[in-house]
Amino acid sequence: MKLTKTAVLAAALALSCATITLHAAPANAITLMDFIRGGKKKEPKREALPGVETGLALPGAEVKQEPRPLPRVTGPRYYTYKADALKRVAVDKFADPVVTSSISTDVAPAGDAGIRAAFSTVNLRASADAAKAVETYYSDKKGFLWIQGTGITEKAKTAIAVLADAASVGLDPWDYAVKIPADSFDSANMNARYSELATFELALSAAVATYVQDAARGRIDPNRISGYHDFKRKDVNLVAALKNVGLSGNVKAYLESRSPMSDDFLALKAELAKLKAETQGDDRVVIAEGTLLKPGQSNPELANIVKGIVKHGSDALKTEHSVTIASYKDTPDYTPELVTLVEAFQKENGLKPDGVVGKASIRKMVGGDSVADKVAKLEVALEQARWLPVDLGARHVFINQPAFMVYYYEEGREKFSMRTVVGSKSNQTYFFEDRIQTVEVNPYWGVPQSIIINEMLPKLRNDPSYLDRMGYEVAVGGQAVASSSVNWNGSTSGISVRQPPSGDNALGELKILFPNSHAIYMHDTPSKSFFKKDMRALSHGCVRLAEPRKMAAAVLGVSEEDVGKEISAGRNKALTVKADIPIYIAYFTAWPNKDGAVEYFDDVYGRDDYMRKAFAATRAARKVES
Repeated sequence: MKLTKTAVLAAALALSCATITLHAAPANAITLMDFIRGGKKKEPKREALPGVETGLALPGAEVKQEPRPLPRVTGPRYYTYKADALKRVAVDKFADPVVTSSISTDVAPAGDAGIRAAFSTVNLRASADAAKAVETYYSDKKGFLWIQGTGITEKAKTAIAVLADAASVGLDPWDYAVKIPADSFDSANMNARYSELATFELALSAAVATYVQDAARGRIDPNRISGYHDFKRKDVNLVAALKNVGLSGNVKAYLESRSPMSDDFLALKAELAKLKAETQGDDRVVIAEGTLLKPGQSNPELANIVKGIVKHGSDALKTEHSVTIASYKDTPDYTPELVTLVEAFQKENGLKPDGVVGKASIRKMVGGDSVADKVAKLEVALEQARWLPVDLGARHVFINQPAFMVYYYEEGREKFSMRTVVGSKSNQTYFFEDRIQTVEVNPYWGVPQSIIINEMLPKLRNDPSYLDRMGYEVAVGGQAVASSSVNWNGSTSGISVRQPPSGDNALGELKILFPNSHAIYMHDTPSKSFFKKDMRALSHGCVRLAEPRKMAAAVLGVSEEDVGKEISAGRNKALTVKADIPIYIAYFTAWPNKDGAVEYFDDVYGRDDYMRKAFAATRAARKVES
């Protein structure tokens, strides 16, 4: 098939939108010669446009402007995570002023009054929100949550057990560790006992408040990870939580219910428990690093490859290819029968069924990540799942970038899924949530400034008519101009470029919009071959769909035929999505499939590493020296 020039250009630009921030210099409004002459000379009956060459050269003279150095546009960056420092609990806000003075005497107030008086001696630090909650709660309440008489209650022991088990839901038990008073004490020194109990009462309340907040919204502020993260953190009413603890007859159930209770979260939690109970056996399949096997070749690692298929392939696959498996004698020759076996395994695991055994296939044949790697991915996934709403919505769209897949849900169940192409490592797709609003058929492609500057500008400085030939529309200050008339040696500020609807348009037949500050959307693409690749982080940041008409029909609530008719009409048209459909542009290297089985994916952007650094920074900030 012969490609048009426009198609070649669209493919070269990777056919998507940018996810980057512009740092362009202001335009040169006037040249030195203009200044000497007293200003720019205007042509009669022609309005000058910023950035457009309109001056007339003197006969025989050559007018030249020194080109600026080519600018570059850079994307968001990753940060060194800064965890919040602990804050001292202001015990003076709730210590009883009448009895506090007596704590320093030899005669201690009796019972609860003695403990209340001992609050003034407590030196406790907690997160700012937990500290504020403790101050507010004990300013209003005269009783205790965790102590009775001269000892701790069963409710306290139950709460401590839940906090100690925090790792089961992906949290760090050390963040909630509290020193427990001994059962025995010196009855002749009640001041010391009251002080010990007062410290325990406040410390456990602060630990419970911290746990409730972490369980509900996560320990990590996603917006401190990178500029690619965009979430509004959940508000958690910790004073109400402490009151609920006091009223609850089942503190274990209450605290455990603070973590998400969705099927996805529970599947991640169950997988974590299963892995921690497992012991790594000696039967793990090992395939030599760097192995690459193509049909017709010979390789001694073929025996391990077949062993991996037998160990990790489905029963249905092994039954279908039982003759091939049974007759294989550990020989190195990659025969057509074995190629067919490998292709079936690849297809079963969502890989390109080409019979070529490379990195992606080997990862599946050896069982993927090690147990330790899987546990680490699950801990990150459990944390990030807390950033999402408690209820994703009965009808929603979920994009998982590391899986290179998008899933459409109705009535809380996955109705279909399809392959996607997401941003490359240098043009990453953001992690955020939004609402789908519009499907635009036969769309224009508004070329982002980043692509104009980084990819088009070098060509335009050598050939200003480049965009004219390629069929792109150029405007300066909103007024259409020829590409050849623009001064591409100046600033591109105020210059816009768009590609009209066509078969070669970078957005294909349609785009699906959920307006956001990152200019991210889903769209069609002429580059269909990218969907055959296993690693599909290849766009400028937007999400390309393998079956765009199917997704458009689903969100519009119409048939694919109806969508096709709108496209066939040939007009650029915006179709309003009437239903409230949330969309989650997510990033999970561990996530359950529709059957509840957790799948693992490569950390294509390296974001899990930044999460683990954030965990470490939080642990260090919360560490209380004894």
